[in-house]
Amino acid sequence: MNSLFLRIYLTVVAVLLAFAFLAGVIAQRQLDRERELFDTAQDERVQAMAQLLHSALPPAEASAATQAEALRHWGQKLRVPLALEDAQGRLIAAMPRYERMEERGGTPQAVPLDDGRRLLVMRLRGAARAEAERPLVPGWPRSAAGVHALLVLFGLLFVGVAVGAYPVVRGLTRRLETLKHGVERFGAGDLDHRVALQGRDEVATVAASFNRTADRVAQLLKAHQNLLANASHELRSPLARLKMALALRPDRERDPKLEQEVQRNLGELDALLEELLMSARVEAQQGQALRREPVDLLGLVAEEAARVDVPLDELEGELPDDWMGDERLVRRAIRNLLENARRYGGDSQSVALRRSPGTIDVVVLDRGPGVPEALRERIFEPFFRLPGHAEVAGGVGLGLALVRQIAEAHGGAVRCEPREGGGSRFVLSLPT
Repeated sequence: MNSLFLRIYLTVVAVLLAFAFLAGVIAQRQLDRERELFDTAQDERVQAMAQLLHSALPPAEASAATQAEALRHWGQKLRVPLALEDAQGRLIAAMPRYERMEERGGTPQAVPLDDGRRLLVMRLRGAARAEAERPLVPGWPRSAAGVHALLVLFGLLFVGVAVGAYPVVRGLTRRLETLKHGVERFGAGDLDHRVALQGRDEVATVAASFNRTADRVAQLLKAHQNLLANASHELRSPLARLKMALALRPDRERDPKLEQEVQRNLGELDALLEELLMSARVEAQQGQALRREPVDLLGLVAEEAARVDVPLDELEGELPDDWMGDERLVRRAIRNLLENARRYGGDSQSVALRRSPGTIDVVVLDRGPGVPEALRERIFEPFFRLPGHAEVAGGVGLGLALVRQIAEAHGGAVRCEPREGGGSRFVLSLPT
């Protein structure tokens, strides 16, 4: 049971049903107690009426008609159905009302008189009791009918409680779900998303705290991106001046070996600044739509492969003519993969374009030392270098990290796989 709504809902329903059940048990006990008191009072009343009627009725020697007339008179006066039997149990007289209630299953209470006769009193609750003792369903024993009625009542009570509790619990958990979705959207990179505030309870307080935290995090990330972009941009001016100063030096002051080393370091610094600027640009576009335009992927891959002298394998499948993406970013991602293969891929590299279901894959193959399985994800982290790959091999440690950023910005992915026969296989997947 992973749903918070379901847990809260079932808990509320169970508590309400338990309360209703206990209230019913207590009420039933109270009714039984009141019924016992009523029965006792009825018995005392019947005994008092019997004493009154014993002195008021004609003696046993009187004619049956006389006794019947007296019985009807006192029965109507006391408003109680009465009958009278002689000492042998033969019926002397009975009121019409008594006879009707007896036919309906009423049970009379017999009160013996001192002269041997018996006064029969039909209690007013006798018919109701007889109806209660009848089964609710014909042919069922009374106990089974009672259980059936209890189950039906409990089912109706459950439906009523469930329907009544649903809007209350759903209203609470819906706001929690909204807050959860808001946190997930923010964590996925939509830094502008905020949660709507509803109510003034604890859930609204948590939502307000999340919005304040999101504002602060967004401000910090924005400041970080601005600092990175501004610093990278400002460093390009002194870098350009250094290049100019080196170019304007007199020939007699030049040391070819030293100048080659300086030029190499300046080139790496220039590449680092360019990739930092590109990374800052991609980060700034997170949660926003990319500038998309038609891109000729085959032509783009062919150009970059020719630039680093890497052969392009035959195309596998047909490419769409109108693939949309940011050409500059995609070109940079392919260039970084090819330069990485040329730098670390041994003496054999190649690139291929393949059409897969839902994606276009740019596959870069090499015969280098390969990447250990435990490090195939870490190589896409900024500034991470494999053990043994010294800085003299070139590169600044941002190339593959930038490839992943660009792939994810397009809704795609990049992965590193082992190549059969040795080496690595880098796959850049772009969605169609």
